[in-house]
Amino acid sequence: MSSEAKNLEAISRAIDQHNKTCEWPATAVVMNPFEVDRLGWDTIRGLPIRSDAELGTGAFRIECAREEREPEAETVEAVAEERDVMPVR
Repeated sequence: MSSEAKNLEAISRAIDQHNKTCEWPATAVVMNPFEVDRLGWDTIRGLPIRSDAELGTGAFRIECAREEREPEAETVEAVAEERDVMPVR
């Protein structure tokens, strides 16, 4: 499996996990600008991809509608070249 496919799988799982555990739906995926450029994606599963230079490379954050009321987000490490996939919390 390519690193791009692994990243998509990890992000997709994080979106699913967020939507299962939060009453507010996911509204965007946030990544470091380098990651956004490297992947070349505009959206993932219908969610826009946004850049945030303060977020380190190799990580992403799922933003949700709750953030419009209170700043809280989930940050997850993206899958790189590793074979093992870490569970998303």
